[in-house]
Amino acid sequence: MNYYSDHPEIAFHLNHPLMKRLVELKEKGYEDKDKFDYAPVDFEDAIENYKQILDITGDVAANIIAQNAESVDLEGPHLENGRMIYASKTFENIDATRKAGLWGVSMPRRYGGLNLPNVVFSMLSEVISAADAGFQNIWSLQSCIDTLYEFGSEEQRQKYIPRICAGETMSMDLTEPDAGSDLQRVMLKATYSEKDGCWLLNGVKRFITNGDSDIHLVLARSEEGTKDGRGLSMFIYDKRQGGVNVRHIEHKLGIHGSPTCELTYKNARAELCGSTRLGLIKYVMALMNGARLGIAAQSVGVEQEAYNEGLAYAKERAQFGQKIIEFPAVYDMLSRMKAKLDAGRALLYQTAAYVDIYKALEDIERDRKLTPEEKQELKKYQRLADAFTPLAKGMNSEYANQNAYDAISIHGGSGFIMEYKSQRLYRDARIFSIYEGTTQLQVVAAIRYIINGTMLANIKEMAASEELKVKSDKLAALLARVEKMVEVYEQALNNVKVLENQDAIDFLSRRLYDMTCEIVMSLLIIRDAAKAPELFEKSANVYVRMAEEDVIGKAAYIAAFRSEDLDSFRAAEKATEQ
Repeated sequence: MNYYSDHPEIAFHLNHPLMKRLVELKEKGYEDKDKFDYAPVDFEDAIENYKQILDITGDVAANIIAQNAESVDLEGPHLENGRMIYASKTFENIDATRKAGLWGVSMPRRYGGLNLPNVVFSMLSEVISAADAGFQNIWSLQSCIDTLYEFGSEEQRQKYIPRICAGETMSMDLTEPDAGSDLQRVMLKATYSEKDGCWLLNGVKRFITNGDSDIHLVLARSEEGTKDGRGLSMFIYDKRQGGVNVRHIEHKLGIHGSPTCELTYKNARAELCGSTRLGLIKYVMALMNGARLGIAAQSVGVEQEAYNEGLAYAKERAQFGQKIIEFPAVYDMLSRMKAKLDAGRALLYQTAAYVDIYKALEDIERDRKLTPEEKQELKKYQRLADAFTPLAKGMNSEYANQNAYDAISIHGGSGFIMEYKSQRLYRDARIFSIYEGTTQLQVVAAIRYIINGTMLANIKEMAASEELKVKSDKLAALLARVEKMVEVYEQALNNVKVLENQDAIDFLSRRLYDMTCEIVMSLLIIRDAAKAPELFEKSANVYVRMAEEDVIGKAAYIAAFRSEDLDSFRAAEKATEQ
């Protein structure tokens, strides 16, 4: 087994239309080819390198991480003398990924990294998540080093990045008992000590994933007397310095291998990352966007594994004299699972490509001034990345939950039995639409791009692109249906705007968000089906019909909605409270 090569749909996205440009930018014109013997000499060589790394990861995922997943789920981490101790098989997973060279993979080669773009890092995340979503959390938090690379000093880069490339672990310590989604309320105190020549951190952090890691990025209040986000800064805490203990490890529904810790800081020595007062406003936003893309990849991995489990069971289970995969109710479910998987994956890699281009240009800007054309390119792809990231995270996290739910349904009573993998996937998936910003918060992040017409313009541009000038009659018919959906969507958008009532807009935002995502993914899956019909044509047919059903239904709801209807929902809420 190999969790990468067994699924050619993943490798397909290495042919993404933006791939050549993003690799050229990431490699800075392949300038490393004369400095490092493992650096690519051209685009084709880079793609071959990526495939080799993915193949190694697929092998480790299938034959080590997946084999350990059940044991890790049962054992979980535990607490000893203020320290978190991983499940025994988690140590095997970390050791295997270290030996395979899968740490610090996004970092420049001069620090010991592989200089992989986000598209490839997301593929690695997806593959590892399919094997064990809990371990993916531990492994993928290495991406916190991107924030240190972007905003830390060169001295900090040289000090910390090689350690991550060697396999040390990371965490981002943001949440506190009284500051969950509202991070402006963070109160962990940072005080500069002239005597010690460093910052001292004091307070409590809660719900910290991989909280006893080697290197932490910590959000803390550096400006005394402040109460909002402008008083917060970002700090680097090195576990070797001491001063942070694990007070409690949460007992969770799922992702048992991923330790979620409550931490106490007592005069913990730390370094400032970047400038004071920009911790939340600038650095956490960058950190969270990266994390959200990571959860989207984690979700796609579980979508794939849930589909695999459902399909395998349906092929072998017989009822009433035939395999249950022959029953319309079952193959309808499976076809929807596969369509969500393929469309969600397309959205993930579209978003990752946007992120890659603007991040690579920002990195180039550290060395030289960008041309006016490059500056425009950076702005364009940064806007697209900001608009698409909440779509990719929100929808894929929801699809992972739906696919895991359906996998249990296909198994019937067996799906409710702990010996079957489906129950673990179901438990693991539930957190995806909660952490790193709930789906409701993804709607909040996306809605301004929807209401102001940015996403409508993006959709129309996508629909008119060369890639969607399809020759297949089947795909042309599907595209025509999507174009009608766009008209319905535009009308729904106008219907919401004329309400001129912010509460009503907020109330209807989730419906507009869902419609936006489903139309975008319909266009992406048609595009992919045009290039690889053997992989995606069936999913395109199913997904467009599914989206059509949903978009038309939500548009009808919006068309009939009036601002005064909110009173009915408020009244229902009050009746419930009574």
